[in-house]
Amino acid sequence: MAQQATEEKNMAATAPIEQLMQHIAAEYDNLSRQLKVIAQYIEKHRASLMLERISDIATACDVQPSAIVRFAQRFGYTGFSEMQDVFRQAYTDQAGATPDYQQRIRKLISTRDAALSAGDLTREFVGASRAGLDDLAAGLDDAQLEAAVNLLLKADNIYVIGVRRSFPIASYIAYALEHTDKRVHLISGLGGMHREQMRSVRERDVAIAISFSPYGKETQQCIKAAQDKGAKVLVITDSKLAPLARAADALLTVTEGSAFAFRSLTSTICLCQALFIALAYKLELDIEEIHTPGEHDD
Repeated sequence: MAQQATEEKNMAATAPIEQLMQHIAAEYDNLSRQLKVIAQYIEKHRASLMLERISDIATACDVQPSAIVRFAQRFGYTGFSEMQDVFRQAYTDQAGATPDYQQRIRKLISTRDAALSAGDLTREFVGASRAGLDDLAAGLDDAQLEAAVNLLLKADNIYVIGVRRSFPIASYIAYALEHTDKRVHLISGLGGMHREQMRSVRERDVAIAISFSPYGKETQQCIKAAQDKGAKVLVITDSKLAPLARAADALLTVTEGSAFAFRSLTSTICLCQALFIALAYKLELDIEEIHTPGEHDD
C-alpha cells in the first residue's frame, strides 16, 4: 500500500510536466530549428531543469537566452522562470520519494578510494535496472498500451525492426509473437537489405519499430516504407520527441536506467513481455501451453 501511495504521489507531482511535454510533442513539427533544439534539451534534462540557469541552457543548445524565453512564451508562460517553476515544484515534491539514481551512482564512483569489485558493479547495475523499472511503472501510458495491443490484434502481418542495441529487443518480441497465429517478420537487414525485407508490407499490417537515441536511420527508412504502403506503426522509443514518435499510431516510451555510462535493456524487455502477455490475453491464448510437451522449452 505504501509503495502504491508513493507511485500515485509521484504521478500526480509530474502530471503538469507530462502535460507540457505532450503539448511540445504536438507542436514540435511547427517549431523553428532553434526551438526544436530547446525542446529536445528539455525532454532529456527535465529532472535537472529546475537547477539550471537560462544562460547554461542557451549555451548547451547553442542559442541566445532570448530563444529560451520565446520557447517558454510559445507554450503559454510569461518567461523561462515561470516554466522552470513547473519543473521545480514537481521534482521538489517528488524528491523525497524518488532519489535520482544516476546521481547516486556518480557519487559512489567519486567517493570510492578502492576499485569496485565485480559484485559491486553487478549490484549497481541491478539497482539502475530497478530504478528504470520504477520509472516505467510510474510513467506508463495505459491508453497507448491498449492502442498498441489493438494494433497487433488486428494485424495480418507484423514486421519488427530494431538495429544495433535495439536488435536484441526486436528479436525477443518477434520470438514472443511467433507463439501466436500472426505472421511475424523480423527485419534483420542481413546483407544491408532492410528496405528489401519490407517490400511485402501491406495496408492491414503493423510495423513495430524499436529505436533509441541516436536513432538508427535504417529503422526510420523501414517505417517510411511501411507508411507508404498504408501499414500501421507501433513505436517503442525513449522520447515523445524522437524522430519516429510522430509517425506512430501507438507510441510506447521507456527510459532505461544506466550505470557507468551503460544503459540497461531491462525496462524495454519488461515492456515487450507485458505487451505480448496483454495480446495473448486478448487472443485467449493458454500462455502455459505455448509449446508442445517434449519439445525444447528454452
